[in-house]
Amino acid sequence: MDMPKLETFDEWRPEEIPQGYVCKAGTAREYITGGWRSKRPIWDADACTSCMMCWVVCPDASIIAKDGKMVGIDYDHCKGCGVCIHECKFDALSLIKESEALAKGDE
Repeated sequence: MDMPKLETFDEWRPEEIPQGYVCKAGTAREYITGGWRSKRPIWDADACTSCMMCWVVCPDASIIAKDGKMVGIDYDHCKGCGVCIHECKFDALSLIKESEALAKGDE
């Protein structure tokens, strides 16, 4: 029996994933994966010292840096795990409910 290639699926269903399948690495950048986030990190640029600890610990590479300084958060890929908030010693990052951010009109 030939197994279909996962790369052709529009939506994966458990019964369609071959047992033991290993996804191709680095594909998360091709998809917006932050849509299921329940909490959103908020960055306070005035409090930020650009120590970049948040950048080091972010499991989704969602801290946007330019010239060695933090310039924002990639909300398309951030899952809201809070690791960056936990590691920030300058209170430059905080978490709010995603629903609150959307109610304010933050996209």
